[in-house]
Amino acid sequence: MNIVFVLVDSLTRDCLKAYNAASPCETPNIDKFAARAHVFDNHFVGSLPCMPARREIIAGRKEFMWRPWGSLEVFDPRLPSEVKKGGYHTHIVTDHYHYWEEEANGYIQSYDTTEMIRGYEVDHWQAQDPNEDKPAWVKKVEEFRAPEHIGQYYANVKDFQGEEDYFSAKTFGGACDWLDRHAQKGRFFLHVETFDVHEPFEIPEPYESMYAEGATKNEFNIWPPYQVYDDLNAFMDQTTPAELAFLKSQFMGKVTMMDKWLGTLFDKLEAMGLWEDTMVILTTDHGHDMGERRAFGKQHPHFDSHANIPLMMWHPANPGNGRRVSGLTQTVDLFATIIEAAGVDVTPSCRHSRSILKMVTEDAPSPRDALLYGTFGQGICATDGEWTILKSPEPDKPLYLYSTSIFRPLIVDNPVDGRLATPPNKPVDTGYFDPSVDLPMWKIPIKVDPRTGENFLFNRVTDPEQNNNLWDGDTEQRARMLRLVRQLMDEEGYPPEQLARLGLEDAAMPAPA
Repeated sequence: MNIVFVLVDSLTRDCLKAYNAASPCETPNIDKFAARAHVFDNHFVGSLPCMPARREIIAGRKEFMWRPWGSLEVFDPRLPSEVKKGGYHTHIVTDHYHYWEEEANGYIQSYDTTEMIRGYEVDHWQAQDPNEDKPAWVKKVEEFRAPEHIGQYYANVKDFQGEEDYFSAKTFGGACDWLDRHAQKGRFFLHVETFDVHEPFEIPEPYESMYAEGATKNEFNIWPPYQVYDDLNAFMDQTTPAELAFLKSQFMGKVTMMDKWLGTLFDKLEAMGLWEDTMVILTTDHGHDMGERRAFGKQHPHFDSHANIPLMMWHPANPGNGRRVSGLTQTVDLFATIIEAAGVDVTPSCRHSRSILKMVTEDAPSPRDALLYGTFGQGICATDGEWTILKSPEPDKPLYLYSTSIFRPLIVDNPVDGRLATPPNKPVDTGYFDPSVDLPMWKIPIKVDPRTGENFLFNRVTDPEQNNNLWDGDTEQRARMLRLVRQLMDEEGYPPEQLARLGLEDAAMPAPA
């Protein structure tokens, strides 16, 4: 059996009719796939954002308790290497430029073959012209973002003639071309990853005007700030409902454009007769909030709006025909699932991943009763399906990253100069801090500004939009969920200082009689 893994960045499930029948966003190809596949209703993030999520997929290890965005560790298993043990040729085609940045090395090197589509976001692909007079939409973004960032994107895309030049078209086109050349040569694992529908929300016609009701990108910002808190607050203080509506229209337009080109991949599978011998997985790394609660992106606190994400799986041995799967799953589980689907034993060094393959092939229950997720340096989140807790860190508590190497991390939450508390990257200790790792690790102080000190408790059944914070209103459930967080932490592992930092030192105490 072949395996095709499709990862679409920042795909918010509320945009898809498979999850929200009232969505105005047109995605006919995803709709068609949902009708033939298993559709997971309670699939969640793990470590956020982009590359921490990919370490979960590629290495089967959650990292948000231990370290920020960075390279793979020397002790990490590599998904392509594990799948190859089953006799598979492994290939990745992607426009996700973080894979070839210094701050995220090691993720794609284990594939047999790779195709890298250049130019997304601030990928250093085309040279900027400092004397060029930029168009109005670029200048609009410059009001709240560094000019060199939007300037790099503009340099990359300014010569595009139509949608065929854009990134999802090139990525899915590359996947189709690869299938033409290699699909008949033996079993394959094809990883297709498009950075669409990630910002900036710049799209060609007909998508720009498809949902925009007459507005244009020359009027409104298509790439609002969110990593730097002061910039986000300044943008939200001056934005308007019309601008927020336009942003959502461009996001939906980008989703519709991506769906069109995803359809070419599905059509190729059909034309080559591959559906009957190919497992297909479609998912994302996280959603993307669009101004709700004065926030953009996928930052803590991790409300379901971006933490409860789409997952659809087709397996030829047990077609889902649109069957809904209610069991809890999360990003890290894809590692073990793909390896098991390849007929390979899951490596013992896989720390956190649990295969959910039997949830598809045998309609089995989930291997999980509850989930833990979050962003390094921020708070911690958990859900048991019915209740969700979002616990923010306590103020002025120490934070350390742990790694076998000293790498340059990328911190996307309010970065400070140098990012490390004792520059230049000076460790305070080394040792065997993680019992699941048989190598010494550096312990390095690091500074991350917490996004919020507010805590949240929601009942997902009675309050699916998570508007009613019960943190102070239901102390019994709050205490139970705090104990659940501590239990999950004990199972998955954490540096000891995280207990004080998260205010969970007493959370293991039994419930009062």
